[in-house]
Amino acid sequence: MKFQSSCLSPSEIETVLKNAGINPTAQRIAICRFVLCEADHPSAETIKQWIDRNFPKMSLATVYNTLRVLVDGGLLKELKVPHTESVLYDNNVAEHYHFFDEQTGELVDIAPEHVTLAPHLGEGFTITGVDVLLRGTRT
Repeated sequence: MKFQSSCLSPSEIETVLKNAGINPTAQRIAICRFVLCEADHPSAETIKQWIDRNFPKMSLATVYNTLRVLVDGGLLKELKVPHTESVLYDNNVAEHYHFFDEQTGELVDIAPEHVTLAPHLGEGFTITGVDVLLRGTRT
């Protein structure tokens, strides 16, 4: 599931949270407004900067705790990208890969049908997921 840039209303965000088994507090709704509707692979620090401008007096701990709840609830994926120390958050929880533009720092979603993988691991291996990060530059 990927959320659209035409954002959800607060009541729609509340429904999404409830459907994921998450209590829809005001702080969670505010964070979801950004991470599900506006942001593109943000870090917790980027989210905190947005929160400071739009929802004053929320701690960084609340941001981190909410992100953990959203990841555990299946609404976000946590990305640990080798080029940075930061963890990034992805609102596209469907299977997909990423392209990292080394020139701009942009992380772009790539549909699985655009990448061919043919792992031959032999017996004794069970693949439960695949994370692919392509790196280069876009023209």
